[in-house]
Amino acid sequence: MSDASLISSATQWLIQHGLRLMLWLGVAGSLLAAGCSQLAQKERELTFGIRPGTASWYSGLPDGVQELMLPVADGKKTERMHAWWWPAERKNAPAVLYLHGARWNLTGQLFRIEQLHDFGFSVLAIDYRGFGDSEGELPSEKTVYQDAHVAWQRLTQLQPDPNKRFIYGHSLGGAIAIDLASSLKADAGAHGLIVESSFTTLADVARALTYPWLPLQLLLSQKFDSVDKISHVHMPVLIVHGTADKYVPSRFSQNLYDAAPEKKRLLLVPGGTHNNSMWLGASGYRQAFHDLFGLRTLS
Repeated sequence: MSDASLISSATQWLIQHGLRLMLWLGVAGSLLAAGCSQLAQKERELTFGIRPGTASWYSGLPDGVQELMLPVADGKKTERMHAWWWPAERKNAPAVLYLHGARWNLTGQLFRIEQLHDFGFSVLAIDYRGFGDSEGELPSEKTVYQDAHVAWQRLTQLQPDPNKRFIYGHSLGGAIAIDLASSLKADAGAHGLIVESSFTTLADVARALTYPWLPLQLLLSQKFDSVDKISHVHMPVLIVHGTADKYVPSRFSQNLYDAAPEKKRLLLVPGGTHNNSMWLGASGYRQAFHDLFGLRTLS
């Protein structure tokens, strides 16, 4: 076949298939435009994956836990956010804001909250609006960031010393914790950030669980871009990840560690899963509290 024939055949193929592709994209674009709100709703449902009710393993609040309802002003309305405040036995102990991940409300988080309390922290833990006993409907990236800021303001009242205030986030809560830490001003600051089993961006973890070639960063409205924000965190950062995490690969924590500019520590817990790294890595946690944050008097 001559070059002219090849060019002619290629041109015909492009015309035939290109027009079909353009038609398909036009139809898809029209459907997306018409149903963008429904798509955004579905995306948020999948991102947060809220399980209603009480976690099956929850056996009740420990003694000493106080239940709070924190007001969150959002436009013309004010909604109440449910929280637990668990003071440490030692007076004026360091305090940590606990930010949980997707799916389970506070009743499914108690085992990690207990571990932080056992480490010697007073713990303020919240359910974002739409979770558990908090008011509100389906959360969004914007609303959970608002909730974290409101909770932080309460923590600054409960523990006025910025050298004794910490932020902890697990999984999706790690992204929320990084956003909060990156936006705090010096007069409302924290002494340290702890991020466990988290990720670089929501698109990155979605690709890791589906198809690496998908351009999800262009499609998702919920970004949770932690790898960019952590470069603006100016406090010591402890990043923890289990090496056997089947949901969020530990390489994401390595990427977060590489992007963090300040004093930092990466704790990879051998055999740790998505949920048990604080328990398996307890000794490493305690050592990091001492070396990174200068906490010498925790239990």
